[in-house]
Amino acid sequence: MVQNSNNNKANRQRKVRHWEGTVKGENSWTMFKVIAEMVDGFETLNRVGPSISIFGSARKKPGDFYYEKTVEIARRLVEEGFGVITGGGPGIMEAANKGAYLANGVSIGLNIDLPFEQKHNPYIDPDKNLDFRYFFVRKMMFVKYAQGFVVMPGGFGTLDELFEVLTLVQTKKITKLPIVLFGVQFWGGMKSWIKEQMQDAEQTISLGDLELIPMTDNVDEVIEIISTFYEGDHANLLKPNYEL
Repeated sequence: MVQNSNNNKANRQRKVRHWEGTVKGENSWTMFKVIAEMVDGFETLNRVGPSISIFGSARKKPGDFYYEKTVEIARRLVEEGFGVITGGGPGIMEAANKGAYLANGVSIGLNIDLPFEQKHNPYIDPDKNLDFRYFFVRKMMFVKYAQGFVVMPGGFGTLDELFEVLTLVQTKKITKLPIVLFGVQFWGGMKSWIKEQMQDAEQTISLGDLELIPMTDNVDEVIEIISTFYEGDHANLLKPNYEL
């Protein structure tokens, strides 16, 4: 039986898969485009003080509950001495930049080149309006210069940004920072699933990991979580992340 099994395996035709077309050697030069984006981002944002990155849906419109709360949160963060970093586009991003703009604060937009042609919103400081081709470079800028994160309701991109930051904090690749989820109805189901499945049933995260993402519907609480974090023992933690 063993011999027959080996013969059968030997007689099977092995599949060989190939790239469609020829892989161009010029792709190796992509790293220089990446480096150029990094240098541009570093040179611009190194001149910016401590800021808070605000993530959320591009689909929210003025008048929407979360849009208006984002304007208020951004305005209050400026009053606390922080700049505001967003993805530069419409929706929650626009609302956050608008709040910073109305409070005469630093308003930063990190735009991404997308097939449906995202356009930057009008509330970004002209000298802090950056365009990126590569998502991973853009996300590096979101994290490197942020002293905290406010995560509003959003789609896959918002979840991607949230879990990127959580992973970096959990694995201690960056220091612990305040990460606040705004919208109990929106985020509550996700947090319950993480606790019931990831923490309790499968033990794929550690006890205490959920404490990294407090959740609230209260603007005052958002500001209190962030401002309180930078008092006492954390008062001297205001510096860019990823520093060697």
